[in-house]
Amino acid sequence: MIEEINKVLEVLKRGGIILYPTDTVWGIGCDATNADAIDKIYALKRRQESKALICLVSDFKMLNQYVEEVPEVAYDILKYAAKPTTIVYDQPIRVAENVVAEDNTLGIRVCKEAFCNKLIRKLKRPLVSTSANVSGQPSPKSFQQISPEILEGVDYVVNLHQHKKNSSPSAIIKLSQDGKVKIIRK
Repeated sequence: MIEEINKVLEVLKRGGIILYPTDTVWGIGCDATNADAIDKIYALKRRQESKALICLVSDFKMLNQYVEEVPEVAYDILKYAAKPTTIVYDQPIRVAENVVAEDNTLGIRVCKEAFCNKLIRKLKRPLVSTSANVSGQPSPKSFQQISPEILEGVDYVVNLHQHKKNSSPSAIIKLSQDGKVKIIRK
């Protein structure tokens, strides 16, 4: 795993995009602070930039570095969530502008899966994570279902967990600083 993380870090640091296993589905990712790399993901997915992407962080400390103010309830939600949960926060900071939604929000998930967590810790920045499909197409349920267009369009395919069945996408909850909670996806 360490060798694979080092290969991926080289790609990410030079602005490349990767195809990688996450705690949910296979994802396309890049350094969330690199606007050019994020543009490559939008182009590969043929996705409108108005449709926001999400990011993965390694822990609560990193989460606090990329959100102006994390609502207290977020910690309880994440602590007791039964499945991976992405929270949409107001006022993200220190990430590329093109990863932030038009309403100045950003979906962020604290990723506990071993490979992703170690990769993010070594990168020392959030990792973009979007499903490994062209927009409008179904999300692949396994590595084998990823289209050749996606496989050929990334700069590196992580050589781990390619035979593992994906779990379902994360739950998504929007937390506003005014205390409103909205469930977007269970």
